[in-house]
Amino acid sequence: MKVRVFRNTVAICTLIFSTSVMANDMSFFITSAGPGDGANLGGLTGADAHCAKLAKSAGAKKSDWKAYLSTTPIFDRTVKPTKVTPGVNARDRIGKGPWYNAKGEMIAKDVDDLHANSKISKTTGIDESGKQVNGRGDKPNRHDILTGSGPLGRYSTASGDTTCKNWTEDFEGSAIVGHHDRQGLNEAWNMLSWNTSHGTIGCSQDDLKKTGGDGLFYCFAAD
Repeated sequence: MKVRVFRNTVAICTLIFSTSVMANDMSFFITSAGPGDGANLGGLTGADAHCAKLAKSAGAKKSDWKAYLSTTPIFDRTVKPTKVTPGVNARDRIGKGPWYNAKGEMIAKDVDDLHANSKISKTTGIDESGKQVNGRGDKPNRHDILTGSGPLGRYSTASGDTTCKNWTEDFEGSAIVGHHDRQGLNEAWNMLSWNTSHGTIGCSQDDLKKTGGDGLFYCFAAD
């Protein structure tokens, strides 16, 4: 009996150690929760800080965390010449890769691979603790992941708001989201996209939830 208990204890300790090692090497995750203020993430700076906070709480060794979010250019026509604040592409923020989730599974080997052959799915698109994120068919559905990006990870040039005022708005506006579980209302390409499925109906926490979201976003280690 003592031998069996000892073996079980060793097995459990080994599992815990292995899980901890994988979490330490993690370089990609979906946030288990957003900051809680809808799509107002405090801009890119606030979103990056949220990624870093969650990663640290999970024991990750990586420190330079970036939210996979784009921002659109801002044009100030009240001055001459017009002042332009350039937009930011999500793909340009996240480092070179490769990226691995909390279970040690590779998501992509580099930026081009991420946007051409991403391995993000309901199975691999897990949070910082290695837990699965609810998708279509689960209650509640949380598969709408904020990105503000097109298929190639660049900001949208479409008219209208696509980033909830560059991640500072928690009421009016809209943001592009992707489906981490690769499921939607039909089999259209965008419904199966991890980074550009549709726009939200608003920017508040309640509005994000109405279409299957919860203010979650992707985090990548850039170091």
